[in-house]
Amino acid sequence: MKFGAVPLAQAEGAILAHAVKAGGVALRKGQTLGKGDIDALKAAGRREVTVAILAGDDLAENQAAEMIGAAGLAAGIIASKPHAGRVNLLADHAGVLEVNATAVNAVNAIDPAITLATLPVFTRVSKGQLLATIKIIPYAVAARAAGVAAAKMSGAFKLHGVAKTKVSLVMSTVDGFKPSLLDKGRRAVETRLARFGLGLTDCQIVPHNVAAMAQAISESKGDLLLLLGASATGDIADTAPEALRQAGGEVRRFGIPVDPGNLLFVGRHNGRNVLGLPGCARSLALNGADWVLERLICGIKVDEAMLAGMGVGGLLKEIPTRPQPRQNAGETKGKVAIILLAAGQSRRMRGRDKLLETVGEGTMIEHAAQMALASKADTVFVALPPEADARKARLAGLAVRPIKAPDYGEGMGGSLRNAMTHIGSEYSAVIVALADMPEVTPAHFDALIKAYNPTNNQEICRAQSEDGTQGHPVLFGRRFFEALADSQGDSGGRAVIRSSKDYVLDVKTDGNGACLDLDTPEAWAAWRGEDAR
Repeated sequence: MKFGAVPLAQAEGAILAHAVKAGGVALRKGQTLGKGDIDALKAAGRREVTVAILAGDDLAENQAAEMIGAAGLAAGIIASKPHAGRVNLLADHAGVLEVNATAVNAVNAIDPAITLATLPVFTRVSKGQLLATIKIIPYAVAARAAGVAAAKMSGAFKLHGVAKTKVSLVMSTVDGFKPSLLDKGRRAVETRLARFGLGLTDCQIVPHNVAAMAQAISESKGDLLLLLGASATGDIADTAPEALRQAGGEVRRFGIPVDPGNLLFVGRHNGRNVLGLPGCARSLALNGADWVLERLICGIKVDEAMLAGMGVGGLLKEIPTRPQPRQNAGETKGKVAIILLAAGQSRRMRGRDKLLETVGEGTMIEHAAQMALASKADTVFVALPPEADARKARLAGLAVRPIKAPDYGEGMGGSLRNAMTHIGSEYSAVIVALADMPEVTPAHFDALIKAYNPTNNQEICRAQSEDGTQGHPVLFGRRFFEALADSQGDSGGRAVIRSSKDYVLDVKTDGNGACLDLDTPEAWAAWRGEDAR
């Protein structure tokens, strides 16, 4: 591939390296230049342009990424369409991802132009979640290199789906043990199972002694048995593991090098796996039991070597998926920004601009900005098309920060991608809001800010209407900033929500404002109680 500035006479059929304006025509980075484009550049006074020219043995970036991505497919793994040299591999169902590090490293060693990034090995994933991304860095890569990469992708990934469908829980209690702790423990277990579409087959609560727990173990019906004692297991001969032995089972290991979650044990009973949960499993915060439980549910062999090998990366207390366990609930430790998406083209309004429709004493765009400014958010950004003088004029005098969204024609994803470039390190969360929702109030924004709690994995907070319908606005914690900055098409943040369901909390709000948007003259007339004719 040849890259650099060339005379316009040599540029037809080449790939434009950088976006340029030619008079009134905007030429996009990555587009193939045609004769009309060259003529526009000439008319604008350009003599040369920076391009990429493919050689005969090159594959274009999208073609190469698609070939390599297709080679990495396996049961339960699907590929996205190529875009800008990138193909994503996604989970088609919930499960645990196994990654062959040797294969991944081999792909990345072929050519720096070919990159493959993956989730860590044995990551639990939900349906639609991003597993890996193939990115071709330049505009093309040698066909031979792409072919070698595709060959090495075979067997790089395996998505283990649910194998154990019946799960039993035995909990023990002692005098003075709060019933709320039993409820909390059961809810935590049920939440973990629900991530895989499972529920409890049976749940028994018995006294914390060997005989009672042994009988409950024998009577449990699941093909996977979980034990959650009232008292932490402090030794391999303690109550819960001894009860397993008394019931005819065996304890295979007590203790793992993961913190929190050291004090768990694994064993067998009548041909099924048994997991003795640590006390910290009553919380939904990530702990060592999550790693073991997820693998057992998905039929992955959990042996001595696997458990002993969990120490590297096993210090969980400060990692992003378990942020600051002693952090106060609701504390964001940073600013909150609102991104008001106001770059829509009002295609269904038959020539009218819905954001200039009258709401109260002003226009829709003014009203949306005022509602956002009246909330507890620190900054309000308004994403606008480059040519939006009428909309921008309506924001004059309001303490918002208008930003240009040159990719608005792509849809919400383009506007959001442009807006995220303005979100600095001082922000811990952003709220994505639509500018055509007249009944969204400051209370909607404030409810999301109040609900945001990374400690409890409440990192995507989505407004619901009073009847439970999911809608807007939506708050995203810092964990998701990079994904939002890569938004594509008209999906906006929906793709991030679909791939991160474990972090989503639906926040009920008053009225119908969270799902009322007005896209047609008829909708506006109905909302005002007018005749649309």
